[in-house]
Amino acid sequence: MSQFFYVHPDNPQTRLIKQAVELIRQGEVVVYPTDSGYAIGCQMEDKRALEQICRIRQIDKDHNFTLMCRDMSELSVYAKVDNTAFRQIKNNTPGPYTFVLKATREVPRRLQNPKRKTIGMRVPDNAIALALLEELNEPLMSTSLILPGAQVAESDPDEIRDKLEKQVGLILHGGYLGEQPTTVVDLSEGEAVIVREGAGDITPFQ
Repeated sequence: MSQFFYVHPDNPQTRLIKQAVELIRQGEVVVYPTDSGYAIGCQMEDKRALEQICRIRQIDKDHNFTLMCRDMSELSVYAKVDNTAFRQIKNNTPGPYTFVLKATREVPRRLQNPKRKTIGMRVPDNAIALALLEELNEPLMSTSLILPGAQVAESDPDEIRDKLEKQVGLILHGGYLGEQPTTVVDLSEGEAVIVREGAGDITPFQ
């Protein structure tokens, strides 16, 4: 059975955030709120937890995974960012965007796109997600919580609990959210390419 924490969406309780991070470090899979619906994540180095996420979402290892970062300086450690891309990302984060970039050696191979050696990077505009990342002190391996057969990310934590409480270690209830996924922008080859139009405005990248 998973733990279920009611976390204040604007002022996350420090005690609950610390407990959540402790569970993540113990290898648990966590469902948590972002600025584009709920996401499911685990510690970056945890192979078993990653396999659990792949089973829940029914995705394979070629899926494009994302590292959820707390700020630009953390993002720069895990992705190769030239000056143009840096400016574009900086001007639009935190926000509902995922940026596809070339991964650095800091990123575990199994999280990189096997052919392109890229990784999705994102800085969420959500107080709970940012508090979690701050306490964890490293990026969280993440993917949108889009369950098999669904087109949009889960937005109702009570429904998530009904569906997943035997499959994940922790669910953070941070309110009822929008269902629109992030806008995905590929900056790995220099020019910005819109891969998916979602919650983030695409105008700055056209």
